[in-house]
Amino acid sequence: MTGQFKRLAKRAAIGAGLELSWLLASAGLMREARGRGVVFTLHHVRPHVPEIFEPNAHLEITPRFLDAVLQRLRRQGYRFVPLDQVPALLAEPEGAQPFAAFTLDDGYGNNLEHALPVFERHQAPFTVFVAKGFAEGSHSIWWETLAILLRQVPEIRFDFGRGMERLVLDSLQQQWHAFDRFAWYIHRSDEARAVAAIDLLARENDIEPTDIVRELVMGPGELHWLASHPLAALGAHTISHRALARLPEAEARIEMQASADYLEAVTGFRPETIAYPYGTPEAATAREARIARNLGFTLAVTTQPGLPAARLTGYLPRISLNGFYQKRRYVSALASGIPLKLMGR
Repeated sequence: MTGQFKRLAKRAAIGAGLELSWLLASAGLMREARGRGVVFTLHHVRPHVPEIFEPNAHLEITPRFLDAVLQRLRRQGYRFVPLDQVPALLAEPEGAQPFAAFTLDDGYGNNLEHALPVFERHQAPFTVFVAKGFAEGSHSIWWETLAILLRQVPEIRFDFGRGMERLVLDSLQQQWHAFDRFAWYIHRSDEARAVAAIDLLARENDIEPTDIVRELVMGPGELHWLASHPLAALGAHTISHRALARLPEAEARIEMQASADYLEAVTGFRPETIAYPYGTPEAATAREARIARNLGFTLAVTTQPGLPAARLTGYLPRISLNGFYQKRRYVSALASGIPLKLMGR
């Protein structure tokens, strides 16, 4: 079974689970699954420009869909709240009005251009998590670099650790295979060196990774302006967006602290929230929660799917608004908590 077939099968299975969850929610079943509220994860919010090869499509939703999300949640009785209010809201008595909080990772410029007007229209607070290296243009975003590189060149040569290999990129399947190999390489070797090697490969093919970052991500001026908006808050997201659990403790601490220092210097406000890069159980452990507490962060979020519980354990789970599932009924399904119960979470 090819990687592409596995991806399509997984996507179909998730879609089927969301359809079932919507039907159960519509029938008034499994109401106990909903919980007190939900925290959503987003990345890009922008009009979709179709490409044949879209390895990052799951990280992108349209402004129209975001508008539909907010409309639907409001009709279902959700109140829109800032992220930093979530712990207090979780302590409210059972039966309180459910809440929805919105977070956007990586600081993409389209959050300002396309997401902000939608949030303003619905008076919905939101938090943008900013990586210092992205905002300064000093660090590349490897998944964005790879998407452009693998679309534009017919073949590449790269050493994944066993000597130089030639990868032909004539077909969609070959492009996906290459992307998967690079992702595997990054997550199973020294991440900084792996990303540097990808950057070098891109430059050898006349693609400048830092130009991509500067085009996509908000800089200091935009962050300063956004931080002054009454609906917006900024949170830390490290310097380089590396998996913290794979770093020595001292280096992980620097990544987290420098991100907060940077935002304070740029905006005048010191962030009290942090999003762990990747946010998976392998990327963020109890050690990172301890470091975050010691640095003064009052709230940390992951990408681990879940609804926030009354008893916080150092990590706040989030639900992804995934680009593959941009249907209004899926918003109801996700907020219901039923998909999590069906997965045994």
